[in-house]
Amino acid sequence: MIFAVEEINRSPQLLPNLTLGYALADTCLAEGTTLGAALALVTGRDSSVLGSGCGRTPEVPVIVGDARSSASIVIARTLGVFSIPMVSYFASCACLGDHRKYPTFFRTVPSDIFQARAMARMLRHFGWTWVGVVAGDDDYGKSGIQQLLEELQSSEVCVAYSEIIPKVHSKSRISRIVETIRLSTAKVIVTFAIAPDMSVLLREVVRQNITDKQWVATEAWITSSILSVPQNLASLRGTIGFALRKANINGLRSFLTRLRLEAAPSDPFLGDFWETMFGCSLGHDLLSSPLPRPRCTGKENLNDVESVYSDVSQLRATYNVYKAVYAIAHTIHNMQSCRMGEGPFERGACPDVKNLQPWQIVHYLSQVNFTTPVGEASQFDENGDPAASYDIINWNVGAKGTVEFVKVGQFDSADGSDSEFDIDVKTIVWGGGHDTVPVSVCSTPCPPGTWKAVQKGKPICCFDCLPCADGEISNTTGSTECQRCPDRFWSNAARTMCIPKAVEFLSFQDTMGIILSVLSVSGAGLTATVIGTFFCHRDTPIVRANNAELSFLLLLSLSLCFLCALAFIGRPAPWSCMLRHTLFGISFVFCISCVLSRTVVVLVAFRATLPGSNVMRYFGPLQQRLGISLCTLVQVLICVLWLVLAPPTPSETQGRSASIVLECGVGSVAGFACVLGYIGLLAAVCFLLAFLARKLPDNFNEAKFITFSMLIFCAVWIAFVPAYVSSPGKYTVAVEVFAILASSYGLLLCIFAPKCYIILLRPDKNTKKNMMAK
Repeated sequence: MIFAVEEINRSPQLLPNLTLGYALADTCLAEGTTLGAALALVTGRDSSVLGSGCGRTPEVPVIVGDARSSASIVIARTLGVFSIPMVSYFASCACLGDHRKYPTFFRTVPSDIFQARAMARMLRHFGWTWVGVVAGDDDYGKSGIQQLLEELQSSEVCVAYSEIIPKVHSKSRISRIVETIRLSTAKVIVTFAIAPDMSVLLREVVRQNITDKQWVATEAWITSSILSVPQNLASLRGTIGFALRKANINGLRSFLTRLRLEAAPSDPFLGDFWETMFGCSLGHDLLSSPLPRPRCTGKENLNDVESVYSDVSQLRATYNVYKAVYAIAHTIHNMQSCRMGEGPFERGACPDVKNLQPWQIVHYLSQVNFTTPVGEASQFDENGDPAASYDIINWNVGAKGTVEFVKVGQFDSADGSDSEFDIDVKTIVWGGGHDTVPVSVCSTPCPPGTWKAVQKGKPICCFDCLPCADGEISNTTGSTECQRCPDRFWSNAARTMCIPKAVEFLSFQDTMGIILSVLSVSGAGLTATVIGTFFCHRDTPIVRANNAELSFLLLLSLSLCFLCALAFIGRPAPWSCMLRHTLFGISFVFCISCVLSRTVVVLVAFRATLPGSNVMRYFGPLQQRLGISLCTLVQVLICVLWLVLAPPTPSETQGRSASIVLECGVGSVAGFACVLGYIGLLAAVCFLLAFLARKLPDNFNEAKFITFSMLIFCAVWIAFVPAYVSSPGKYTVAVEVFAILASSYGLLLCIFAPKCYIILLRPDKNTKKNMMAK
């Protein structure tokens, strides 16, 4: 500040006929002391406040400072009542940007709103969704963390823990905070605290040897020489954070080196500085000090020492002080030139620079627009804030084992909507000295094919990865929900993409289709074999006794029943759908009619043996053929009506399955029910008659075998109904085909197997005597 004031006083362009003075006061990092010093400066009633040697403390019309947000709030609230302006160079609390509460507050440091926004961008950029938060117990820390949490509300970043560093540095409380940091699964720690508070915390971090954390720092300590000492490198190497934009102030280094001891007696600040730098004494503490220091000789040179006070390589907060002084100087220059602009001076009255009024300075300060000697354009917005500009700094280890502040990016934001974030990841050294970006997540991102299910009672960053349901996919990492596949598509096994559904039907290439086809052909072949056997032995008693004509008709109908099963196999087509159902219905009615006719003949034959009975003449071959034809004709009429009104047609069934099932829709449910019902009616009548005739005296009782065959037939078709309804996809057709084959085999084996056994294996029983024994 002194350098800037003297530089301005030497300038022929800026305030050429005016000399700036200054007064300095130490705040001692206490709000009470800060407020007292500020009041003394503006009232001029404290002679202990030392300045430029004017003989008395001047009544300063504007204050530069304070560095801390908490102290600035106290000053701004008090002096704002009297319209006394203050320009802070380091108080970044967003709360000070409320110009209704603090109308006379200005600052050359960006508001923490922008730093919180930049920090949120960084966390999202590196995928750090599970972070710890540590803040100082002051307005800077609490407001900064509050701003950060607001920025993170719309993102998926969660806070694992939030700790406050107490101002009263209790060892137990600090140890507890560090223990929380050590045990937490969060690898990234975001801090909003001033350097003195962080120094206490980091000492305990180093003591507990915590080296696997990634520290994210604010401008308050990222370039602090107090913290960036070699003993902290094991824990803090790779620290990344935001620093105020650095500048090179020409002449500052030479100004420092020109400081001489002669000025120290008249300036206690310089005296304290000199004693601290060189470890010597100016003489007023030689006797009282427990460890007497050598007297300063006056030949000490700042070029011979390295210290934070003489280091001009990181002019960040220092540059903000420089800008603050120049902002005030340009304000007074504009007042001196009577550049009124807008405001209370439009009536033509220019301010008197020899008698400056604080409210006049506030007005001109709010409109000042200048360029610093460094070349940066500066002005204040409606809240008294400058444009935000940060360097992103990374802590590297130099050749001498010391910390090097390496710029790895920058963040610029003129307002809340326009911001630029740029960072070079390749040049960053990460926490613990690693070369890869640390992973700090509560749960590993869900891979494609799964979705995030938030764990009950935990933040949204803690979740379980559940697989997508059938027919749904997620093709990105970290999906919050699965997407349903469009029509005619289904999810693959990994649930990562939709693939066309497979077209499914009972084909001749399927294992099930092959088995049923073989059974169908085998049944037809077996029936043909029985026909051949009966034809070759048509003159034998057993064939003649069992009505050869009805036997041949029955065997022919059974052949049709076996072969109609083939119509149910293959890709459904309009003609095949109509053929399969009508052929099935007619062939089975034809078969049952033949069995019914045989059953009636058996009953009538025994009735005809009674004396005086003449009933057999009504059940001769002609009547039998007519009965079979009439029963079959009824089914034909039902099928014709069915085909005319609502025929079976091919249809597709999708539902929630990976395939499109091609099947034949029945068209009219009533028509299909009539076909099945008519078959069931004939089968029931046949079974009843056969059951009644099962004990008729005969050496070879035909009715007994018909009873067994019809019992199997009815059992198969009764079981068919629930199996048909519950079977999925193409297995519905397979169940129907199986029922056709099972009932056909039942009829063939129960009725004709005993006869073939006698014909082929026991010809000795195939005699008229044996057949007529009873």
